[in-house]
Amino acid sequence: MISRAPIILAIDTPDLIVAKSWIEASHGYVSGYKLGLEFFATFGQEGVRKLQDSTDAALFLDLKFHDIPNTVASATKQIVGLKPRFLTVHASGGRAMIAAAVEAAPNVEITAVTILTSLGGEDLREIGFKEDPVVSAVRLAELAKSAGARAIVCSPQEISAIRSAIGPHMTIITPGVRLASESLNDQQRTMDPKSAIKAGATYLIIGRPITQYWSQGFQAMRERTAAIANELN
Repeated sequence: MISRAPIILAIDTPDLIVAKSWIEASHGYVSGYKLGLEFFATFGQEGVRKLQDSTDAALFLDLKFHDIPNTVASATKQIVGLKPRFLTVHASGGRAMIAAAVEAAPNVEITAVTILTSLGGEDLREIGFKEDPVVSAVRLAELAKSAGARAIVCSPQEISAIRSAIGPHMTIITPGVRLASESLNDQQRTMDPKSAIKAGATYLIIGRPITQYWSQGFQAMRERTAAIANELN
């Protein structure tokens, strides 16, 4: 029997047929699927529903809402019918905005994104953060928890500090996971999968380290998914 690993596969493609194929190739090995802005902007809610028909795994809807509280609440209400397990908002949107999303979707795990993994220390200083990424991410995670968020997204490098700050029960989801032999692409603050789980992550978002094998065919991607999943089980 296949045992699902704590992996959320990033379905980052504007091709609906490819997206369905990726789900089929990874079926049973991963715990959920992340659909982001690229997919949602292309296919909307109908596209999400079509993929949901292909799997019973959790849906991580990564829309990163960031606006005034009323607008975020209204947008969140439009998403509730899709029944995602996770829906992302930017923690930097503030307490009232996060709380508005939580109130609008009580059965969804509102997931606060701390600092994007593509940003390094210099980037943060340039946009106005006075502290280093770890300190800033911890502050945002604590704010999000106090506002009612039920999950946090953070870089692998901040997992341990955030876990210590928010306690053992809140979900931590981390992107930026890379195997030692692979390119960082546009991620700056990365970690290998086992180390990320050991540091306190609940789920890992993994995309290209798996989906790039689609170019070699269905079986190649399935074997790659299985290999990474088996490392974590």
